[in-house]
Amino acid sequence: QVTLVESGGGLVQAGGSLRLSCAASGRTFSTSAMGWFRQVPGKEREFVATISWSGGITYYGDSVKGRFSISRDNAKNMVDLQMNNLKPEDTAVYYCAGRRYGTSRHDDYDYWGQGTQVTVSS
Repeated sequence: QVTLVESGGGLVQAGGSLRLSCAASGRTFSTSAMGWFRQVPGKEREFVATISWSGGITYYGDSVKGRFSISRDNAKNMVDLQMNNLKPEDTAVYYCAGRRYGTSRHDDYDYWGQGTQVTVSS
């Protein structure tokens, strides 16, 4: 079992940057793929980024490619999402998620955090 806690959300102006962090507890973190998703009220959860257990493979959603970067530190049980050149349409609740068997662009993850709000003002 893995417990995930996100932090780093907040209010930022368009063009600015934020770094989200996800702290994980549990022995399976280092063997789990990790992902970030986001959701706006009334809309489906959207894939943002995912990273393999080793950190060697990453995938990004088309809307964030080139602006966001996912990374992990297995020694610290942390996964981060660096968000640059933020746009108002990036406003959402961002969720950290863990998956036991490989990366995925779908929300078929095994563990989920409680989410952190990101608001980008124009």
